[in-house]
Amino acid sequence: MPDLPPLREVIAAHGLSASKKLGQNFLFDEQLLDRIAAIPGDLSGQNVLEIGPGPGGLTRALLRAGANVTAVEMDDRCLPALAELSDAFPGKLSVIHGDAMKLNHNEIMGGEPYHIASNLPYNVGTALFVNWLSGAQWPPLWRSLTLMFQQEVAQRIVAPSGGSAFGRLAVLAQWRSEAKLALKVHRSAFTPPPKVMSAIVHVTPKAAPEGVAPRTLERITEAAFGQRRKMLRQSLKGVPGALDALAQVGIEPTRRAETLSVDEFVAIARKLGGHAG
Repeated sequence: MPDLPPLREVIAAHGLSASKKLGQNFLFDEQLLDRIAAIPGDLSGQNVLEIGPGPGGLTRALLRAGANVTAVEMDDRCLPALAELSDAFPGKLSVIHGDAMKLNHNEIMGGEPYHIASNLPYNVGTALFVNWLSGAQWPPLWRSLTLMFQQEVAQRIVAPSGGSAFGRLAVLAQWRSEAKLALKVHRSAFTPPPKVMSAIVHVTPKAAPEGVAPRTLERITEAAFGQRRKMLRQSLKGVPGALDALAQVGIEPTRRAETLSVDEFVAIARKLGGHAG
């Protein structure tokens, strides 16, 4: 392994500071970063996509784990530090200067299977996550997601039905994936410390239920949880065929969205077919 300088020295040498506008918070604890890189399992020779590497803290942990890393970074201030890391691990790190929200991730990974591991920028993390979960192709090319979120968001992703945390994110994450809370990260681990606690979510795809269009399920959850305090007969009345679908699968229209299970949302979507999409 190359003898790398401490991350604090790298940041100081390049005059870097976390950008609030870009949702950046830097992690310096190498042991913690190694623990995060270990969550997906053995990454030796595996392709990994990292979004928002910043100065390369998690990147170096992934490289130490033997991964071939493609890092997408839009902050050009961080590119020199990442270039040094690329030199230290010849042929193992590819850096793309661009906006991850505007890129086709399967294409930049060469159409080959890959893992995604990121300390996601807070301002785009949820949007990226929904995008990875929403593809019509299933199983997806990504084999696992290991992602840092604000703890509140992480809890919404893994939440069981019946509570206030259960919502659209939980349904999208759980209907054809396994999602678990892998690690909690104290705010003091970051520079600068964010105002909230963080957590790592680990997601792996599983077999998709047959006869369910992803966009139909998304449309139902958008409507149901967009007015979550209302009964389903009210929140779903704008979705063509939804109230009839409730009757067909035996779900009382007086229930509210958070009381339904993931399987019940899937059953509604199956009855609707592609009509709500």
